Amino acid sequence: MLLDKILEGYDYKLLAGKLNTEILGIENDSRAVTEGSLFIAEVGYTVDGHDYIQQAIGNGAVAVIIEKEVEIKGDVAIVKVQDTLDAMAYISVNFYNKPFENIHTIGITGTNGKTSTTYFIKSILEAGNLSTGIIGTMGTLIGDRKIETTNTTPNSLVMNKIMSEMVDAKIDYSIMEVSSHALALKRVEYMEFETGIFMNLSKDHLDYHETIQNYFESKARLFSITKKANIINYDDKYGRKIIEKHNDDKLISFGLTKEADVFASNISYELDKVKYTLNIFDKSIDIVLNIPGEFSIYNSMAAAACAYSYGIDMEIIKLGLESIKGVRGRFEVIPTNTDYTVIIDFAHTADGLKQALHTMEDFVKGRKIVVFGAGGNRDKTKRPEMGEVVGKMGDIAIVTSDNPRFEEPEAIVDDVIVGVKKGKAEVIKIVDRKEAIEYALDIARKGDIILLAGKGHETYTLINGVKLPFDEKEIVLNYLEK
Repeated sequence: MLLDKILEGYDYKLLAGKLNTEILGIENDSRAVTEGSLFIAEVGYTVDGHDYIQQAIGNGAVAVIIEKEVEIKGDVAIVKVQDTLDAMAYISVNFYNKPFENIHTIGITGTNGKTSTTYFIKSILEAGNLSTGIIGTMGTLIGDRKIETTNTTPNSLVMNKIMSEMVDAKIDYSIMEVSSHALALKRVEYMEFETGIFMNLSKDHLDYHETIQNYFESKARLFSITKKANIINYDDKYGRKIIEKHNDDKLISFGLTKEADVFASNISYELDKVKYTLNIFDKSIDIVLNIPGEFSIYNSMAAAACAYSYGIDMEIIKLGLESIKGVRGRFEVIPTNTDYTVIIDFAHTADGLKQALHTMEDFVKGRKIVVFGAGGNRDKTKRPEMGEVVGKMGDIAIVTSDNPRFEEPEAIVDDVIVGVKKGKAEVIKIVDRKEAIEYALDIARKGDIILLAGKGHETYTLINGVKLPFDEKEIVLNYLEK
């Protein structure tokens, strides 16, 4: 595609070179540049692409997009824009021929429940013989093919490339987790979604957004770029704010109250499942979910509302929901063959921990033992809040490390313990997470439930910029085998 075609309709200034330059690919990483590439000098948190322009040209870049005044050597087209991040989103959409126009696009946002909801939707659609692709926390799925991605929502360049591959693979539906960072950092800018889903909002990512209002406003942007439906959690106070703003014929609300368009009744909780009647407008059907907890009802209702908006039959919705046996790292019960229970869950906020512990309360016959910590280089204010939830709702709080990144693990643990001490739980500090897990297994008695919270599906830990193998399920099973 020619450079002028890629930039068509965008505000830019050509500083050097020709607009009829043929572009064979787009990159924002100079190391990935090949012959014929357009290099976008993105200004990141820790790295500035302008510092790597000459490396990109050396690797074959024939055109460069910049936002700063820099000296560039080489016979290449140089285009200056106001914001390279914004330009990358626009250019990506054009270069990949607006892939979102050729596939059904579903975007899911919220603090908790996004991943599980994507898999519920996937299961329903596939029960109706429709092909799906997923972009989210656990990577990208194009049919059965998995692609590893580093962010919940990849940058705009990767995003549009993936969606283009989905279109080429004849995928019917693209189901995407849309993070607050993605909306704030223009990763989905210039795209359109058919359907937007709002799960809930609780305190998280304030290291970036600074205030809960900014966090909310970032997520709420999704519902201004939808064409078909906005599916909103009626029971969440921030959900009701979105409902007030977007109360039109696109709106479908869900919740545990009959005031919602989609609601649950006749609820029965068990340790390994939950049963309820799913009501969608004037239709109803009985559902048995193989994932326990109130949060699973919310996730499944959101998925059901989404499917219903696309005309999926209630029997297909039931089949899809009941076919899910579990989602990795989401209240996942580990088969330990012991007289106590071990659960792995991604809960990494105070609200996520509260939901997990609330689910355990109805079934635990012994003690609630929680192994958890907080991530480094993230919102410090949520650490004592997470600790307080476990301190008040748990019996034994084993506070440990969880992706400390570039922070001192012991200092993070101490921040969490401040909150734990506000509750009744016994506090045990074991900074090494593997030792903490093994200690929990050692002290477990009949009827206890051990909750390993925070890492969920992750099979690694991040320490001083190094990604090290760390699979909690494997650690549990190996230790018990010994």
